[in-house]
Amino acid sequence: MRFGFWLVSAALFLTSAMPTPQVIAIKGSDTMVILSQKWAETYTQKTGMQFQVTGGGSGTGFAALINGTTDICSASRPIKPEEIRQLKEKYKSNGVEIRVAKDGISIYLNKRNPTSKLTIRQIGDIYTGKIKNWKDVGGPNMKIVLYGRENNSGTYDFFKEHVLHKQDFDASTQHMPGTAAVVNAIAKDKAGIGFGGAAYAKEIKDAAVATENGAEYVLPTEDNILSGKYPVSRFLYFYVREWPSGDIKKFVDWILGKEGQKVVKEVGYFPLKK
Repeated sequence: MRFGFWLVSAALFLTSAMPTPQVIAIKGSDTMVILSQKWAETYTQKTGMQFQVTGGGSGTGFAALINGTTDICSASRPIKPEEIRQLKEKYKSNGVEIRVAKDGISIYLNKRNPTSKLTIRQIGDIYTGKIKNWKDVGGPNMKIVLYGRENNSGTYDFFKEHVLHKQDFDASTQHMPGTAAVVNAIAKDKAGIGFGGAAYAKEIKDAAVATENGAEYVLPTEDNILSGKYPVSRFLYFYVREWPSGDIKKFVDWILGKEGQKVVKEVGYFPLKK
């Protein structure tokens, strides 16, 4: 239990008196949009249940959960204490945290950039402005162009905490509205660097990442992420206000089961260990 939350695994949920929605609304993490959409499409074909899936960032999803405009918040970071306080104040409930998949934060590079590996410290120094040229990390003499996510993104929060160690991003960082926008920018910019979910790494390349100088450089593959070898990995979450029941319970149980976790892998994320 963390912050008074119940952590839910692949076990079946307890039921409550929560009303059954006609359409299940899922809102939040842009990282999780393609995964949530695929889950919804597959489950609709199976059951006929209808969904409304939108992004906007994990922070946007938590705000919607608090104000009652979504049934499920999708999030690429854990809930914050202030968000728990608001939930409890409004609903007399701490809510429920559900781990639904695992992800690695890829460091995106343009395919034409000969740089292929970075340490965590180098990445942090690049994004805080201490390193400004690729030649300083073994690459060409070329100014580094920074791309990142907006501050309502769970990916932004996770990266700032675990890679920048809570330091501020350099003022030159271009904060993009979604992970797909970061990827598109890197694909066009030889000097660019970005970060985001591993499933989005199309038409670009991933940097191999080491925890420190002299350590092994590791790519964000399934084996490396699930084993913990890749140093920038995280869980992906669903949050609901109360214990799920009815159609929401059935949907979440399906996600945590064999079929739902198969979708996780098909999309490019990583299933939970049994």
